[in-house]
Amino acid sequence: MALIAMWAHPRAISTAFLRMMIARGDVTVVHEPLVTLVDTGRVELPAADGGTVTATSPAEVTAHLLDLGRDRPVFVKDTLEYRYGHLFEAPERIADVTHTFLVRHPARTISSHHAIKPTVACHEIGYEHQWDLFELVRATAHRPPVVLSAEALLRDPDRVVAAWCAAVDLPYRPEALTWDPGDRAEWARTRIWHLDVERTSGFRPVAKDFTVTVENDATLRAYYDHHLPFYQRLVQHAIPLEEPS
Repeated sequence: MALIAMWAHPRAISTAFLRMMIARGDVTVVHEPLVTLVDTGRVELPAADGGTVTATSPAEVTAHLLDLGRDRPVFVKDTLEYRYGHLFEAPERIADVTHTFLVRHPARTISSHHAIKPTVACHEIGYEHQWDLFELVRATAHRPPVVLSAEALLRDPDRVVAAWCAAVDLPYRPEALTWDPGDRAEWARTRIWHLDVERTSGFRPVAKDFTVTVENDATLRAYYDHHLPFYQRLVQHAIPLEEPS
């Protein structure tokens, strides 16, 4: 079986991707264990018997999820407002993970991030952490990393998800591209970040205007200028899609 990780910067529509993985029904889905661990000091993880186990260290999280993936595919989504130094200190622990990355243009994501957290700091935007982790797993993991463009995913979810599934050795299930709107227990702790996906039933752009943007705020513009090069490097590695015949 397998442990598949999706690493995203905040506001990359990664929760919609996780919602699609839940809709599949054939994969154990884990929502942001490392963010939860950093924020609270502990995280509840699914157990093979249907219960849960508590992890209090990054090493416990990784070891448990790898063990869980021996019986059934496990998909774990985390966001990179933190750098997670333990990954860089012991990359051999995640060498057997299939690493995937979801990246979206920073102009909208920075404005969206600020709208929810006006005190957001530059490092929390996440693209630099995302690029550093991409470079790490490209050099040390047993499988090459897989990158998805969020814009391509919103534009053509059928083809993008099919390509992603092929890259990570999962069967493609087109029926999972639609789901029932609503709250989920998986993201109860951080629900304010996931209100958009609660209202959706598939991969669709959400129409929303922001008062403070990278165009009218000097601080957000500085964040944008810092992170744009990391986005540009990452998106160059996005899965290419063949034009439909």
